[in-house]
Amino acid sequence: MELAHSLLLNEDAYSQLGEVPKAEFIFEWLRYLEKLLIATSRNDLKEKQKILVEQLLSLLNSSLGPPTRKLLAKNLAILYSIGDTFSVYETIDKCNDLIRSKDDSPSYLPTKLAAVVCLGSLYKKLGRILGNTFNDTVGNILKAMKSAESQGRYEIMLSLQNILNGLGAAATSCHRDIYKAARSCLTDRSMAVRCAAAKCLLELQKEATFMWSTDLDSVATLCFKSFEGSNYDVRISVSKLLGTILAKAIISKHLGAASRQSIRKVSLEEVLELLGTGFLRGSSGFLRASGDMLKGTSSVSRDVRVGVTQAYVVFVSTLGGTWLEKNFAVFLSHILSLVSQSHPKATQTHIDTVCCRRCVSFILRATIGGLLGEKAQMAAAKIICQAIWKQKKVVDAVLSEGNLETRFGSTDVSASQHMLVCALQELGNLIHNLGTTAAPLLQDSSTGLLDSVISVVLHPSISVRLVAAWCLRCIAVALPCYLTPLLDRCLERLTVLKSSPEAVTGFSFAVAALLGAVKHCPLGIPHGRGKIIMALAEDLLCSAAQNSRLSAQRTQAGWLLIAALMTLGPAVVSHHLARVLLLWKCVFPASPKDLETEKSRGDSFTWQVTLEGRAGALSAIKSFVCHCGDLLTKEVIQHLLPPLPCAVDLLTQLSSILKSYGNPLKTPSVVYRQRLYELLILLPPQTYEGNLCAILRELAADLTAPDIQVAASTFLLPPLCHHDDLLILSPLLQETDHRFIEEQLLLGNGVACGSLEYDPYSIYEKNVEGDSIPKPLPPALSVISSAAKLFGFVCAHVGETQRLLILEQLTNSIKHTKGARQQIVQLHTVSSISNFLKYMAGSKGSLASEEMRRLALTLVMGALESHNPLLRCAAAEAWARLAQVVDDGAFTAGLAQVSFDKLKSARDVVTRTGHSLALGSLHRYLGGVSSQHLNSCVGILFTLSQDSTSPDVQTWALHSLSLLIDSAGPLFHVHVEPTLSLIIMLLLNVPPTHAEVHQSLGRCLNALITTLGPELQVNSTSVSTLRTSCLLGCAVMQDNPYCLVQAQAISCLQQLHMFAPRHVNLSSLVSCLCVNLCSPYLLLRRAVLACLRQLVQREAAEVSEHAVMLANEGRQESTPDANIREVGLEGALLILLDKETDQRLCHDIKETLNYMLASMAVEKLSLWLKLCKDVLAASADFAAVSCVDTMQEEEGDKGDDAPVLTTRNDEKSHPFINPRWGTRVFAAECVCRIINQCENANSMHFDIALAQEMKKRDSRSDFLVLHLADLIRMAFMAATDHSDQLRLSGLETLLVIIRRFAAIPEPEFPGHVILEQYQANVGAALRPAFTSETPPDVIAKACQVCSAWIASGVVSDINDLRRVHQLLLSSLTKIQAGKEVPSHLYSESASTMEILAVLKAWAEVYIIAVQRHKNHKQTLKTGTCLEDSVKSGSHSPDGLLDLVCTDLGTLSRLWLAALQDYALLSLPSEFAAQLPAEGGTFYTAETTENAKLHYYNSWALILHATALWLTSTGFVVADPDEGASNLSRPVTPTSMCQGSSSRAAVKSPEEIYTDRFHLILGISVEFLCSLRSDATMESITACLHALQALLDVPWPRSKIGTDQDLGIELLNVLHRVILTRESPSIQLASLEVVRQIICAAQEHVKEKRRSAEVDDGAAEKETLPEFGEGKDTGGLVPGKSLVFAALELCVCILVRQLPELNPKLTGTPGVKATKPQILSEEGSRLVSASLVILSELPAVCSPEGSISILPTILYLTVGVLRETAVKLPGGQLSSTVAASLQALKGILSSPMARAEKSHTAWTDLLRSALTTVLDCWEPVSGAHEDLDEVSLLTAITIFILTTSPEVTTIPCLQNRCIEKFKATLKIKDTVVQIKTYQLLHSIFQYPNPAVSYPYIYSLASSIVEKLQEIDKRKTEDITELQIFQEGIKILEALVTIAEEQHRSQLVACLLPILISFLLDENALTSAPSVMRNLHDFALQNLMQFGPQYSSVFKNIMASSPALKARLETAIKGNQESVKVKLPSSKHTKHSGKNSSIQLKTNFF
Repeated sequence: MELAHSLLLNEDAYSQLGEVPKAEFIFEWLRYLEKLLIATSRNDLKEKQKILVEQLLSLLNSSLGPPTRKLLAKNLAILYSIGDTFSVYETIDKCNDLIRSKDDSPSYLPTKLAAVVCLGSLYKKLGRILGNTFNDTVGNILKAMKSAESQGRYEIMLSLQNILNGLGAAATSCHRDIYKAARSCLTDRSMAVRCAAAKCLLELQKEATFMWSTDLDSVATLCFKSFEGSNYDVRISVSKLLGTILAKAIISKHLGAASRQSIRKVSLEEVLELLGTGFLRGSSGFLRASGDMLKGTSSVSRDVRVGVTQAYVVFVSTLGGTWLEKNFAVFLSHILSLVSQSHPKATQTHIDTVCCRRCVSFILRATIGGLLGEKAQMAAAKIICQAIWKQKKVVDAVLSEGNLETRFGSTDVSASQHMLVCALQELGNLIHNLGTTAAPLLQDSSTGLLDSVISVVLHPSISVRLVAAWCLRCIAVALPCYLTPLLDRCLERLTVLKSSPEAVTGFSFAVAALLGAVKHCPLGIPHGRGKIIMALAEDLLCSAAQNSRLSAQRTQAGWLLIAALMTLGPAVVSHHLARVLLLWKCVFPASPKDLETEKSRGDSFTWQVTLEGRAGALSAIKSFVCHCGDLLTKEVIQHLLPPLPCAVDLLTQLSSILKSYGNPLKTPSVVYRQRLYELLILLPPQTYEGNLCAILRELAADLTAPDIQVAASTFLLPPLCHHDDLLILSPLLQETDHRFIEEQLLLGNGVACGSLEYDPYSIYEKNVEGDSIPKPLPPALSVISSAAKLFGFVCAHVGETQRLLILEQLTNSIKHTKGARQQIVQLHTVSSISNFLKYMAGSKGSLASEEMRRLALTLVMGALESHNPLLRCAAAEAWARLAQVVDDGAFTAGLAQVSFDKLKSARDVVTRTGHSLALGSLHRYLGGVSSQHLNSCVGILFTLSQDSTSPDVQTWALHSLSLLIDSAGPLFHVHVEPTLSLIIMLLLNVPPTHAEVHQSLGRCLNALITTLGPELQVNSTSVSTLRTSCLLGCAVMQDNPYCLVQAQAISCLQQLHMFAPRHVNLSSLVSCLCVNLCSPYLLLRRAVLACLRQLVQREAAEVSEHAVMLANEGRQESTPDANIREVGLEGALLILLDKETDQRLCHDIKETLNYMLASMAVEKLSLWLKLCKDVLAASADFAAVSCVDTMQEEEGDKGDDAPVLTTRNDEKSHPFINPRWGTRVFAAECVCRIINQCENANSMHFDIALAQEMKKRDSRSDFLVLHLADLIRMAFMAATDHSDQLRLSGLETLLVIIRRFAAIPEPEFPGHVILEQYQANVGAALRPAFTSETPPDVIAKACQVCSAWIASGVVSDINDLRRVHQLLLSSLTKIQAGKEVPSHLYSESASTMEILAVLKAWAEVYIIAVQRHKNHKQTLKTGTCLEDSVKSGSHSPDGLLDLVCTDLGTLSRLWLAALQDYALLSLPSEFAAQLPAEGGTFYTAETTENAKLHYYNSWALILHATALWLTSTGFVVADPDEGASNLSRPVTPTSMCQGSSSRAAVKSPEEIYTDRFHLILGISVEFLCSLRSDATMESITACLHALQALLDVPWPRSKIGTDQDLGIELLNVLHRVILTRESPSIQLASLEVVRQIICAAQEHVKEKRRSAEVDDGAAEKETLPEFGEGKDTGGLVPGKSLVFAALELCVCILVRQLPELNPKLTGTPGVKATKPQILSEEGSRLVSASLVILSELPAVCSPEGSISILPTILYLTVGVLRETAVKLPGGQLSSTVAASLQALKGILSSPMARAEKSHTAWTDLLRSALTTVLDCWEPVSGAHEDLDEVSLLTAITIFILTTSPEVTTIPCLQNRCIEKFKATLKIKDTVVQIKTYQLLHSIFQYPNPAVSYPYIYSLASSIVEKLQEIDKRKTEDITELQIFQEGIKILEALVTIAEEQHRSQLVACLLPILISFLLDENALTSAPSVMRNLHDFALQNLMQFGPQYSSVFKNIMASSPALKARLETAIKGNQESVKVKLPSSKHTKHSGKNSSIQLKTNFF
């Protein structure tokens, strides 16, 4: 193929190829040439042009396939347009000659066609350059058309379209001729020719004015004719033509007389009249039709009606939304008039009526729903309302005459009914889609929308009543706040008007519909309504017999209400179940005998009512089983069963009853059957085992009944066929945008479409297709569907003999019927058998008997050769299922053999298609059968797929081949190459008109690509050839004119891109996707988006760039809808999302956008934010936005936010015109996602100073924080919208913004944050959410935002805080009424949600207030901000606390009540009986389940707040306003007071506190001990903080201290939390609680000891009992010991952080040297916290107990020291070392060390510990090098100074310690030396000489030497001088300690050293600062020494005059400077100390 890539055709390579590769080679060359020509320069082309033209023209004769000739023509045109044009005339002549040729042989046809295509292409590209040759050409082509066959006519039409396109107005002279030719083609036999003719005429009308003026009528009639017998593509093309021409006729009159000839004016009325004629009378013209009408014979064929319907939509879409807004009233009245009685044609039969209504609904939906924005839709809704009122008046006028005869027969009434149905249905859809934005529409009293709909509920026609009820349901779903009021209103009317039959049915429909709406409204309805409805239903059923005029209606209404009530779910139904079951039992006779007596008694009417009632009961039970599965216990099933046998008995009697009473019972009996079947399908077959045979017989009779007229294969079979087969084999079943109306054609002329009046019970069902009205089929059809389905279940459960009998019966019934009847019976039988086999295969059943297989096979085999393609399809599926169920290789092989034989011998299309699919299905269900079978299958299918005489056979065979490829997997590799070349050959040769063959080819190619899979990446020659072929195949399909083939091409490319991304040209693929983004074909759009979605997951940025580049190159004429050039691909997708109605597509668009956002939002921040802003701003209320802006201070230049509100003025710049609320919600969600993306990307997005800095450096860089104004504005616009969903999204966005941006400081105003300037916006966004009519979910979200805003600390000024606080206050006042004032609109759980949200918000605010107050107190203690806080009085942090405190009394009571509720709700189910019968304070017993979730979301913060409140009162204050507030809230539990009943027994404060304490503790422990996987971090943290707060005060601590078991349980729970939650913050919080529990225990032990001492003060001390754990024995029992539990927990933490501490892990119990390590900050904090706890433990023990735990504690503490003592720069200690030293000091100074009982044991253990510390130094494997000597020396020092002397003074230890000090003093590291000096300083000063003297003797001399050495060196090193200072301090200390007689020697040592550092005056000025400092230090010390030891001082001075002189000069010379420097020298001394270890962590 590489050889094909050249400018000229490589003829040598070409000539060597075979037939198929030649075609491939040419196509590849032409593809390459097309790209090359555009890129080649003109001069290079001119040189080769002549040869190239010759080569191209020579190809004309080589019988090219359709795609190749199209490419050839394109290349010729490009070549001439770039190169010279002088030889173009010869080319045109040559083509014309080829066309004129008289050769009519099939082999010459491709040449003629190629010439035709070339001409079209040349004229299109070169246009007027070709001068007047076109007259001859057109004449020639038209002449050729007369003798052309369909393919020729098709190509000629397209060619003429191209010629017209190229020539424009210049072709006027030929217009009439072309018009005549195209007219005849528009009604051609071939559908493809019709489509081509429509395209040609569409091109023609651009210039030919006569088409939309003088000839308008005839063009319209022609189009109507063209619709007859048309297919979907023709309807699309012709409706586009008709709609466009009619729209042009309207537009042209506005254009004035610009054109030359006077154009006939056409008014809108005339155009609508024309379309109406087509709709009502079809194509039969005007005169002829009237004659037929008189005879009453003519009926418009459905395809004409559907075509005209589409033309209406095109007509309006072409004129546009603005036109529709202006002319809507006219348009609506015309459309509705189509179904009025003034046109009896449309409503001749019920079937016609239903179809016409569908068409009208479709027109209204597509125009109003598709073209109008939300405001215009509201206006349209008002006009529809007026139309409804108008019709209502007509009916009222008729009814008020009072003459009963005229009432129902009146034409006016029936005339109005269909118009009303259409109007109501559209009104319902409109409001449903508007959602809560429709609120103003319903509030507008002038429209009276609700009244109009409710008034029509009483209409005489049942279909109007039903649709009115449906419309009410739509209103309720859209606006949940209307649900309860509407329900109440309908119930009230139903009760009042019980005696009117219309009212009973109408309002019962309405109530049922509204109950169906409840599951779409999460906020629900008040629980009590269920009771009212149940009572009403019972009343209706009981009173039915009282009045025969109302019997039927009341019976139906009663059961309908019960059935609808079941949809409310188990929570409601469980309360009424007993009554329902009783009614169910009563409705059927108790025994067969009673049934017999019934039969003999009744008459026709009573049987009608009885059947109605029983069918209703069956429906109610079916509804119960569907919606309340949880209630179906064994017991309930036992109650359900008894009536079933009787119901089945009645079923068997129905035929005899029908014979007796005749026709009136026909429909009721069918309905009864259907209801029973539906119920039985849902029940497990075991429940009706006894009746299986009877049921089976009835089913067989139903399926083969003689009176069924209609073969409704299209609704029976599709569920039984495989989805993929349907798509290919039945084009009508494909999903399209017109599915709603196209369905009619699918069902065939005799069958009615689904409509609501066929089954009123469907009104409450959840609808399958989203928002559209339910469309149940007529009972006669749906009963068959249910029967076939039930047959499958029942047949699978009866015995073998029964099965055989039934199958025999079915087989015979097929044999004994003829013609159409036989087809129907066969259809039903095959459906049933398929269901049976499908069920058997699903339940792994098997068919054992031979006979059974034979019968099944015969039945299926017959259907495989049926003329109905759907039946063949279903039979092929059943054929494979049969093999699957039998599951026997020989049987399967036999089946395959049957098909082989048939295919070899048969010649008819039917057999060949059926059996080829059967082979494919066999492979699909049984995998690769075997290789020889596979070979035979492939061979046969290859042959069939090349049968060019029958496209059908080709389609089915290729489809089957694709199944084979899919299922054979690797086995198919042998066949890949031949299959691929077959596919390519067919793609290149099958005419484009056979789209279905191309689709099957696409499926095969797709399957092949999947089979090859990742191999496609390999670069070997063979794979590369395969890859090129695949790409070539995709290219051919992409060029196919049919959208579905293009969709196949796209999915093939998508597969290729998945496996071999480098080999797919992304740019051309993206271009193809962008062009088809707005295709009118749904399946193509879906394919485009599925592909885009995959591409952007990998390469979002590239895809986006390609799209924009292509748009800018201007190759995008074909998609005016998606404006990629302006808004990028992202914007185009958003626009598409707004227009798209298909749910699956919308989902894909959102996914695609989410992927793009995830990978590109950070890089293209401005673009994304602008898109979101445009969408949100396009419909925002601008007045509201601007008023907020004025409240803000001038923002100055804040980056990009200046032009935010100016864009609106310029309409053109706004790509989003009125986006729907759903799109706006998505945009708001995108904003949140963008913030999250930025958060994950880079911290700069949240640092304004850095961001501004970076922006200055590089203006292209972009950061989120610079767009804060936009973010706030978007959140504001969303939060203040009409749509509730958008308000929720807006508030969520606001919440995210507050959380992310609250802490960012404002660089220009230090001490402030950037969000402060947006206070007004935030307040304004929140305020509307707190109005009285806001729904609870919005209020709940708003409360969350309020509390987050207050808690964020952005606003510190109390007056500003008050604004938001006021909002929270208003909601608090509202909820104080609790459940005593029930909300009238929503369910009780909704008010629970609201109350808890408010309480949670207050809790959060209170927690923050307390925290700030605490922090403020701490800062005051440290005294830093005293002056600040005095200055800003209003900013005092207590302000917030004061604000909250005013309501704390109320709040605390509500909080406690909520916690009590939560505690009750979280009890396990076995305690359910103990729960209060009426529910809790904030929930009712009925809504328990729903309420749990709300409590679960909010209890944690409420718990924390309550704990804080209790600690603030310190458990001492009783509620001061207890009495007063109890008056306002009668039933609230005060504190924890039990309800009003137990008020008598008033509890003491102690009991109340104990209750509260246990409540908080109980909730916490219950939650923490079994943490659910979905427990949030927030809840766990809040819970732990609550425990901390609780234990902060003495009373609860004493509770825990006294109850040891409680403490142990708490510790175990915390241990578990630490084990299961990795988060450091949670572990730290847990440790803090542990510490508090240990403190509580300590306090308890101290208290007991103290009280024992006080009591036994007089007695002898020895007799005191031992308090603390371990008592006298020292034993600690695991599980019973608090200390043991705490130890376990600490060990767990320590070993996790430092595994080396675990002796098991390190292998030896001794010290194993590892390198010390530094832990992470969190790890260090955890270890430190554990050490604190360890050091506290001895105090909880008795002396003996302390001996038990001491080794462990010392081991761990020393272990931490050893493992973490790392040398740090500057001699710092790591936090863990500091903690372990602190802990060591705590342990060593424990009183237990001195207590007489434990003294000796402690001494031994402490000596061992000291030895361990000393052992750390022993050089093992060099690890000690990293140890920090200072840390270890400090530890030794702590031992020396803290323990009793006998521990450390034993010689062996003392000597080792001294050695360590000596060794350390020798270390060169000056920092270590300084620290060592400091430690020695403290040891030397130890008061006990036995401890300190040995150290002084051993170490003082070396210190003096060191000082003298420094003195000699006169160093200038600052650290050495620090050593010097420390040394001097030590000597001074020694001087103080020394005995009198030795002092003089020491002073004599010290003075010379000090004096030597004094400088004279001259030296002082020039000396470096170090020396100067030293000089000051020495001088100062001398000044102190002199007076202290004056005698020694004088002696020395006397003996050394040099020293004296030096001293004197220093003193004199520096008198002044000393004065100046004294403070600073103090300072240096101070700082010297500061850096020392003692102050850092004061260990000693």
